[in-house]
Amino acid sequence: MRVFRRVNLLVVCMVTLVGIVACGKDGKPTGRVFFSEPKDGAKITGPVKVVMGVEGIEIKPAGEVVEGTGHHHILINIGFMAPGQVIPTDNTHRHFGKGQTEATLNLPPGDYRLTLQFADGLHRSYGEKLSATINIKVAAR
Repeated sequence: MRVFRRVNLLVVCMVTLVGIVACGKDGKPTGRVFFSEPKDGAKITGPVKVVMGVEGIEIKPAGEVVEGTGHHHILINIGFMAPGQVIPTDNTHRHFGKGQTEATLNLPPGDYRLTLQFADGLHRSYGEKLSATINIKVAAR
């Protein structure tokens, strides 16, 4: 019986530790998001292939809110969104709620600021800490 209690205590301690590492002391997810492609300052002819990366947090499709998880959004010519703010769905706020990590953006020629914003299952932004911004130039073909 003592062995069983010790095993239970060990399991509880491990689960607690994983929760602290994944979410930090304040219960908010930690980690980072980044663009693997394109690189900041890239000059590209369209369409623009985007590869989205994440470390220290798990990608999970939209719908259910699970602590320590979320999915990507790309904000076009917009900076990061405040924590808790719901990301709208329109031409400048692209959602990847199925957990996608790659996308193709059909952008006309011009200069763009792309912000990768991570959000929870209800599309509520995790804020600046889980965002990344690059600048690219899309050239005419």
